[in-house]
Amino acid sequence: MTSQPTLTKAEDGPGKPGEPGTGLQAGLKNRHLSMIAIGGVIGAGLFVGSSSGIATAGPGILLSYALVGTLVVLVMRMLGEMSAANPTSGSFSAHADRALGPWAGFSIGWLYWFFWVVVLAVEATAGAKILEGWIPAVPQWGWALIVMVVLTATNLASVGSYGEFEFWFAGIKVVAIAAFIVVGGLAVFGVLPGVDSEQAGLANLTEHGGFLPNGAGAILTGVLLVVFSFMGSEIPTLAAGESEDPQRAVTKATNSIIWRIAVFYLGSIFVVVALLPWDSQSIVDKGSYVAALDSLGIANAGQIMNFIVLTSVLSCLNSGLYTASRMAFSLGQRGDAPGAFARTTARGVPRTAILVSVVFGFVAVFFNYEFPDSVFLFLVNSSGAVALFVWLVICFSQLRMRKIIQAEAPEKLVVRMWLFPYLTWAAAAVIVFVLGYMLTDTEHNGRTTVLLSLLVAALVLVVAVVKQKVTARKALAGKD
Repeated sequence: MTSQPTLTKAEDGPGKPGEPGTGLQAGLKNRHLSMIAIGGVIGAGLFVGSSSGIATAGPGILLSYALVGTLVVLVMRMLGEMSAANPTSGSFSAHADRALGPWAGFSIGWLYWFFWVVVLAVEATAGAKILEGWIPAVPQWGWALIVMVVLTATNLASVGSYGEFEFWFAGIKVVAIAAFIVVGGLAVFGVLPGVDSEQAGLANLTEHGGFLPNGAGAILTGVLLVVFSFMGSEIPTLAAGESEDPQRAVTKATNSIIWRIAVFYLGSIFVVVALLPWDSQSIVDKGSYVAALDSLGIANAGQIMNFIVLTSVLSCLNSGLYTASRMAFSLGQRGDAPGAFARTTARGVPRTAILVSVVFGFVAVFFNYEFPDSVFLFLVNSSGAVALFVWLVICFSQLRMRKIIQAEAPEKLVVRMWLFPYLTWAAAAVIVFVLGYMLTDTEHNGRTTVLLSLLVAALVLVVAVVKQKVTARKALAGKD
């Protein structure tokens, strides 16, 4: 059994403030965890990327979101079972380490870290574009630098600072999308005062070529386009390790995932495709949510949505930096990364892990500006399928961990996967199918994404296997 990342509360003896290197501290409050869990499933991809899915599948994109949402619910249930029994900042990587072997924890941990480092660059650039539009006196690269520096300082201050920033970022997203659903829903049913939207109505779901205007196959293509907007739903299980009551936090986040996806994803997309015909040119030109707001005659709809997207981008940056650093910390704890990654400050902050993640994030931002169509494109594509790899590893880890938990501490099974092991195997099969289907997708870059992601995964796996063999040899040599 490998060692797990440690948690020490601020008031406990060995982990009290003022003694550096004592591990992470319980600095996240229940309200922080609740909002991180709610806002974690609302990524900028929902606002920005949904238009391409609607253009591909029409109203049938609702089925694409429902399929991916169901898969995420199942995967989160499995992760919740393992994390409630053993809350840790390494989450699925630490569980894979124990359930499948050090090679699995090493590989998926570093791939996940790589994914979020690339996301830092993507989101910093997206936020900089919006800010430059508002204040053009500052160049785009300057805004990217400012945003990264501010959020780095926040994460370096304390985990409580991260939690507080994320509480407000996520709060704005939740309020905005809830208001959109309510206002749009009233317009769809023709009861919104002061708004005369002739094209709104449930008829948009079946007219203009039907519910599936491009055929049933478009549902699967839609799955490829929306699956990555769900990445981030696992963050509460990483953050729970620094909360006052980790088991309760994980249980609550796991149990609430169904309504969160149903309301924020399915609810908001339903409103969009009911307010406007799916083939409306405005959806392509302006984006789905801006077009929907414009159809209601809401003034400055584009700027309102830019503010909401910017909030989502900052939230994603904040969480991405936090998540990457905690994964690096966990890898350091288990000997899969330099030991400095596992050292913390007096406030329980893994400073080295944060700074290294930021440095690589800055490098990726540089590549985005200097080599957008070569180096940076490779980074984006080679990290694109990591979400599916993570979900697949969670499935196989849970199959093994259930037996381990039942043998060692059955009372810790406070969250149980439904219909075990059948739904676990079914989820794994769906993930493999999606990866296989992506290999046939040349129109939306699916094949390139899978092949490059598999290449990077293979390289990391080779390093993991070599490391494991070297460690085993040293252990044998030590016994002689």
